[in-house]
Amino acid sequence: MSSGQKTMTLFVTVILGLIFVILGLSTSWPLWAWPATAVLLLVITAATHKALSRGADELLSTAVSGLQPELFTPERPERRVTHVALPSATPDYDFSFAATVLWSELEAPEEAPVINPAGLAVDAILQRARQHTERQPPTRSAFVQHQLNGALGIMRMDPTGRVLAMAQDVSLSLPEQDRERLGKLSDVRKDEDVWEHERNYERSKRTYLGNDVLKDTGSAVVWWLSRNDEEVEGTVDRIGLLARLSAAANNDAVLPPFDHLVPQPRPVVEPIESDSEQQPSTDWADASIPYGAGTSRGSTDTDTVDAFLKWFDISPDAPEHDMFIERLINLARAHDKPDVIDDIRRRFGPHEPDEPDGGVSMPTDSDD
Repeated sequence: MSSGQKTMTLFVTVILGLIFVILGLSTSWPLWAWPATAVLLLVITAATHKALSRGADELLSTAVSGLQPELFTPERPERRVTHVALPSATPDYDFSFAATVLWSELEAPEEAPVINPAGLAVDAILQRARQHTERQPPTRSAFVQHQLNGALGIMRMDPTGRVLAMAQDVSLSLPEQDRERLGKLSDVRKDEDVWEHERNYERSKRTYLGNDVLKDTGSAVVWWLSRNDEEVEGTVDRIGLLARLSAAANNDAVLPPFDHLVPQPRPVVEPIESDSEQQPSTDWADASIPYGAGTSRGSTDTDTVDAFLKWFDISPDAPEHDMFIERLINLARAHDKPDVIDDIRRRFGPHEPDEPDGGVSMPTDSDD
């Protein structure tokens, strides 16, 4: 029972109840009449409810019978089309289209040619779908599919005017390989956008630092002080550093007013070589001993001995000079070099041998 029927039943019951109460009070009904009146009121309420329900059922059946011819219209012919390539807004990326095409054939004029209604209907649907998909990007196949379901869900006449066509169960997809390619291209474009923004940011920052902040020492000091306004003394201590930084940014030298604030570079001290061929640091040790020097060939031999003494850092006035010469003579005697002994004696004076010619002995530490 609807809400209207309930309201009407309640209204009738209340009105009748009030009428019975007024009549009973005005005519002074006996006590047994009140229960009988209540039973009568219930009977009337039930009858009213039944009458209202019967009227509603008759009205509903009449409405259904009036709509029945429309609900049982003959089924329209249909054809399923699948795997039809439709272009997208991006070249070489086609949608894969599938749908169920329905049509109704219209009355043909006299002497009209025979037609294939299924072919005309399918062609009309494909043309309508193509006009829609060629303006859409291939990455939105799911969204375009729902749009096609609405656009192709209306019966429309084909260009020949012979059939009415519509489509249902539309499916639109993109091949998996094309989706992967588009995904990679999208990632690359996003990376390029990020990289381009980073380049622009870096370029802007370099321009700001080079043309504004570090164009001269004063600008650099003001820039640093604006960022560290509570460190005035620290900024003063950094003027030299900021001057050098500004000069380096402009490929220039530090300006003279700030030159005294820049620490001077320390002189470079070359390391002293300590190989075996280094000469002794004496004012007379400026010669070296030639390798493989000969003997008994004039003044060059004695010069060789002098260079040998200089190499050992033994001066002519040194106490160990005579002892060293004696050891050289003993060494030449041990190697049977009489010409070397003669050269040494001519240069440094006569030296008596320690032993007779028959025996050769090297001096030991006790001889010192």
